[in-house]
Amino acid sequence: MNKLYCLFLISIVFISCKNKDSGAVVSSENVKDSSSLASNDKKFEMYKMSEMAALMEKMYAHNASVKIKISKGESIGKLPDFFKDIRTSKFTDASDNDLFFKQNAELFLNAQEVLYNDGKNLKEHYNAGIDACITCHKSKCGGPIPRIKRLYLK
Repeated sequence: MNKLYCLFLISIVFISCKNKDSGAVVSSENVKDSSSLASNDKKFEMYKMSEMAALMEKMYAHNASVKIKISKGESIGKLPDFFKDIRTSKFTDASDNDLFFKQNAELFLNAQEVLYNDGKNLKEHYNAGIDACITCHKSKCGGPIPRIKRLYLK
């Protein structure tokens, strides 16, 4: 039985060491074709976040920490100054900075000011600020809406 087991192990090792490329045919034509395809493709460019996208990421992170503070009954402090950069940050596409966005940015800032200036009803004021984000994103850039909805306090 031991001999049969050893023979089985040796045959598995022998089979696994066998050249796996024996069935593949590689020709110089195939190599040339694949290299010419690669040279015709656009060069890879690293994504660079616009000022507005970076600001929104920063505001998202801040609101996530505010959500935790409110749920724990902790003080949320004062409105961060960087929120006001929503008025001046550059977009990826400058045409997105239109009247609709500017009006919604002001509504968002007003909702944030109410949150930070009224010590009562923090949950309602906080959720109103999240509503302001979603209202704008429904018309401008819907992609982040599911993520923004996770900020709601239940």
